[in-house]
Amino acid sequence: MTVLSRRAVLAVPLAVAGASGAAAEDFAAATRAILAGRAPAEGGIFLEIPPLSENGNSVDLSVRVDSPMTAEDHITAIHILAEKNPFPLVATFSLTPRAGRAEVATRIRLATSQTIVAIAETSRGAVHRATREVIVVLGACVETG
Repeated sequence: MTVLSRRAVLAVPLAVAGASGAAAEDFAAATRAILAGRAPAEGGIFLEIPPLSENGNSVDLSVRVDSPMTAEDHITAIHILAEKNPFPLVATFSLTPRAGRAEVATRIRLATSQTIVAIAETSRGAVHRATREVIVVLGACVETG
């Protein structure tokens, strides 16, 4: 049986607070890198994710973007970011007009309750953004040690 000292127990909240601060910095940096100075438009992008997830190890998510998907006007990328995950850029999907529709679906891991952000880039250089709050009962992506 492992016995933890009082000092070790009191250090846990400090370590978690430090990790969440680093995740916030990484999230902001990832968002800035994708946006590259462009202002995202709200609308035209639909992010579907359950508002409550019992287990953060597998959370269903889908993103759909209104786009004609022609050679002249199509979605080139859809990015999924999780605000409080250790690695906030969860996924990037590259699309071409041959996709036919600007729609992706996947499962992601979530460390804790947080905001999920979907950013879509168009061939014309515009970006669209949608956000959703997700409450996670049992988190994933947690480092122990």
